[in-house]
Amino acid sequence: MEILIIGAMILAILFYNKTIDKEKFIADIEPFTSKLVEDDYEFLVYAKFGEDVDIKKLAQQRMTVAAVTFVVAFFMINTTGGTSSFDFGKLLLNIVFSLAIAVFLYKNQYLGLKKYYKKHLHEIDIMLPYYLKSLEILVQHYTVPVAIAKSIDDAPDIFKPGLRQMVEKINSGDSSIDPYMDFANLYPVRDSMRMMRLLYRLGLGSQEKKQERLMMFSRTVSNLQNKARETKYKERLNKMENQTMVMLVVSGVGVMFIILISMMSMF
Repeated sequence: MEILIIGAMILAILFYNKTIDKEKFIADIEPFTSKLVEDDYEFLVYAKFGEDVDIKKLAQQRMTVAAVTFVVAFFMINTTGGTSSFDFGKLLLNIVFSLAIAVFLYKNQYLGLKKYYKKHLHEIDIMLPYYLKSLEILVQHYTVPVAIAKSIDDAPDIFKPGLRQMVEKINSGDSSIDPYMDFANLYPVRDSMRMMRLLYRLGLGSQEKKQERLMMFSRTVSNLQNKARETKYKERLNKMENQTMVMLVVSGVGVMFIILISMMSMF
């Protein structure tokens, strides 16, 4: 335990005195620490905070907090142990327990991002038809990959990470349907798979076939927009009904309370 504390203190002093370049040290261990970052972490961060956030800095903060938590938890457990004799079994148990706390804290941010994303899938479901409608207009003048690339700036923020990934895969030479299906898997909402298949087929075949497929794509997008409007209307109606019910209940309770006070004052 003492060796661990002394090692941490020496490392902190070396960083403070700039004997060791902190940025270089972080860059050297990055190949190892990058394996601890979840595959979809970058996408989830961008989906919640937008693309202006520094992914590497956020990931480093996660690891730093987890490492400090491990050291503090290990120190506190051993300090409150109440014995000075060396017990390898107890030491191993303390390490495992401290590591479990650090891992829980490390994973907590990721789980929070996942929870946020799942919570907003309903909003994505409603926004997707409107984005596809704007994309439909661009497809009339450009090829599908170019239209997707041009649509990114005006797309809802939550779609931008997935769209950039799709464009990168297409530009790297992947002419299969996989980039489109990967996008649909990132946003697993109603009809996303079917719409991505239709979008992929728009880029295939002659100009005549493109016009036919564009008409089919347009009709499908219009149907999805109608469903989205109906969903919005029902949600607004349900919200108004709930507010009205709450007002009626509060008014009823208030009237009963006034009547009760009036009856009591008569006696």
